[in-house]
Amino acid sequence: MDPSARLLVVDDDVSIRAMLREYLQAHGYQVAEADNGVQMRERIEHDTPDAVLLDVRLPGEDGLLLARYLRERYDLGIIMVTASGDVVDRVVGLELGADDYIAKPFDPRELLARLKSVLRRLQARPADAPAQQQQHEQQQRQPIAVRRQGFGRCEVDLEGRRLFEAGGREVTLTAMEFDLLRAFLANPNRVLSRDQLLLQTRKREWEPFDRSIDIRIGRLRRKVEPDPAAEPRVIRTVRNAGYMYVPLDSAL
Repeated sequence: MDPSARLLVVDDDVSIRAMLREYLQAHGYQVAEADNGVQMRERIEHDTPDAVLLDVRLPGEDGLLLARYLRERYDLGIIMVTASGDVVDRVVGLELGADDYIAKPFDPRELLARLKSVLRRLQARPADAPAQQQQHEQQQRQPIAVRRQGFGRCEVDLEGRRLFEAGGREVTLTAMEFDLLRAFLANPNRVLSRDQLLLQTRKREWEPFDRSIDIRIGRLRRKVEPDPAAEPRVIRTVRNAGYMYVPLDSAL
């Protein structure tokens, strides 16, 4: 992506905003600022940025709520800025659709590297647009029953990004959980490492002590396993390797 990409820094600490503005502008980026959710919305409505650097701890609406708002409405990069010990905030932020996170206090050079990585991934997306559009049109022509695929005790509506129990009741599904389901459906009976799962769902590599995938797998199992209290049959743990999706017809 062009180094003149537009950025929005959302942080209630004026010194951090000033530091980031000066540093990022020195590297060729256009930088706007906001100190709360209201200002963030005003800035975005006036000029939608390519990426947002979003502090978690904000007055009023916190960064997690704002991350959900952004992901539901805009196709832009989101980097969450968290306190160093807030592992839960990092996990929740990623689950809500953030592309990456960085902990305070941070080295501006690390932030710049993460920002460039997120922007490169965003730049690469349009190359797949024709194929995605063709797939979407094909799915639209298919009857609903064909668009649904079994997964454990549930059915996945790939077009609608929804999950249903056998009786038809819809099961709440986060964006990250759907991406995991789609990755597993595309690779039945194949071991997927944490690296592969993160690359396929969040376009980033797994880092040591990163438990975000394990936490999401645990939540997903409670929704799709035939007996959530028993040993997993559908999403199996492969020790020191990763996870494997085993369709029920081959799980016996």
